[in-house]
Amino acid sequence: MSEELKEQRSNNFIENIIEEDLTAGFPANALRFRFPPEPNGYLHLGHASSICLNFGLGLRYNAPVNLRFDDTNPSKEEQEYVDAIRRDVEWLGFKWDKECYASDYFQELYDWAVMLIKQGKAYVDKQTSEEIAAQKGTPTTAGTESPYRNTSPEENLALFERMKNGEFENGTYVLRAKIDMASPNMLMRDPIIYRIMNASHHRTGDKWHIYPMYDWAHGESDYLEQISHSLCTLEFLPHRELYDWFLDQVYDNTRTRPKQREFARRNLSHTIVSKRKLLQLVTENYVAGWDDPRMPTISGLRRRGYTPEAIRKFADTIGIAKRENLIDVSLLEFCVREDLNKKANRVMAVLDPVKVVITNYPEGQEEWLDAENNPEVTPMTFRKVPFSREIYIERDDFREEADKKYFRLKLGGEVRLKNAYIIKAESVVKDAQGNITEIHCTYDPESRSGSGTEASMRKVKGTLHWVSVTHAVEAEARLYDRLFTVPEPDHQEDSFLNYINPDSLKVVTAYVEPSLKTAQAGDTVQFQRLGYFSVDPDTTPEKLVFNKTVGLKDTWEKIKNE
Repeated sequence: MSEELKEQRSNNFIENIIEEDLTAGFPANALRFRFPPEPNGYLHLGHASSICLNFGLGLRYNAPVNLRFDDTNPSKEEQEYVDAIRRDVEWLGFKWDKECYASDYFQELYDWAVMLIKQGKAYVDKQTSEEIAAQKGTPTTAGTESPYRNTSPEENLALFERMKNGEFENGTYVLRAKIDMASPNMLMRDPIIYRIMNASHHRTGDKWHIYPMYDWAHGESDYLEQISHSLCTLEFLPHRELYDWFLDQVYDNTRTRPKQREFARRNLSHTIVSKRKLLQLVTENYVAGWDDPRMPTISGLRRRGYTPEAIRKFADTIGIAKRENLIDVSLLEFCVREDLNKKANRVMAVLDPVKVVITNYPEGQEEWLDAENNPEVTPMTFRKVPFSREIYIERDDFREEADKKYFRLKLGGEVRLKNAYIIKAESVVKDAQGNITEIHCTYDPESRSGSGTEASMRKVKGTLHWVSVTHAVEAEARLYDRLFTVPEPDHQEDSFLNYINPDSLKVVTAYVEPSLKTAQAGDTVQFQRLGYFSVDPDTTPEKLVFNKTVGLKDTWEKIKNE
């Protein structure tokens, strides 16, 4: 990044740490970062912030960034998640230098564990997990030593070898580091570094029957990859002491020693990001899958029509900090709305139709009118939209009676049809239940938009979108809203499931202009006056399906200090 660009923004505290290291003599060409997800679920917005942070630092400092899969728990990890993570990182616009796996280092991690045993710094324990937890003490009282803590290295080596060979059942033995049972940091009280898991791994198959714990694999993997700055969320701050202790055991001062630093999570309102709870939503069919457009997963946001630029802008806007706080989801919606406003073509669609019959328009006649695609884009481009005697408008755009502040169509009142004519409502037709089935109007044939006539310049208060009945294409519109009714569903006294928004999805039949017949999955458009919509992958040549991405305005609450 140029000096000029650097001056245009303030460094965040992570960048300040890096700048201090560089000033103190750390070589710039030794900077290396990593994004290390566990492949046990789909990435969500919290991961997106971490991706943008790590890869953003790589861009800022012209440094490589590794994508490393923390695959140390074969019971929860699948190749499906690996593939999804790759796809999400690429979609966000980032490229990694090396694709790595913690499983790449299983042999080195095992060899180092053997070294610790030989040095008397690790031992095999056959206590139950409940006994080990009780024996660790409390934050205010020291723990007590395991009865196996002083077993000879020879006996520990023999047991550890048998653990590796799969001779024992799950849970019968663990390998613990011998550190300090009186440490004020509970994590330092002889932590477990290996456990028995007789499970097949998605990459190594049945080769291993023991798997390293996260704390053991994390820092040592950073060291093997020569990561300079290992950036974690704030809950890993207590783990830093253990991270450093493990590095002390293997560190060679001729190599880069990784530095762990922590930043706060940014929680999003009306959302949960716990993988366990997201999985529950999926398995219990509260949503249609990990990529359900109501989910905070990157794949769900992509399917809903969010853009990578909007998500990167959101991550940049909220920044990083040392304290957690709650970000209103309206800020995310603002970011996507602002991005799509520059990109999405304007089209016409009607979601809740009522028929308008223009009684003085010749029967059987049709016109193809010019309609602008996006006024934000230059040079301006146009498309043709058909106009005919019968059109659909939104039912909410008409009232039989209304006061002077109502600027849409009403009996005796006039409105302009977008790109077309001025019409005047004369009468209505109702069914036996009193529901309006048709609105009969007249039009001013001299008032066509852009015709240059005096009538075309006449001002009326309201402008409505519409679709020609004869030419309308039927489509399914999925109207999505926030999945939860409260800002913090994860912080309620009862289950978060009790706060699922029953109106988070409404499916309606829409009528869209014929230019959308060839729309492809992933295309995004603005339904004029209604919002931004994206073509869903469920679309077929026979049936168009649109997902509502976001409305044109924030319907929940305005962004403060926008």
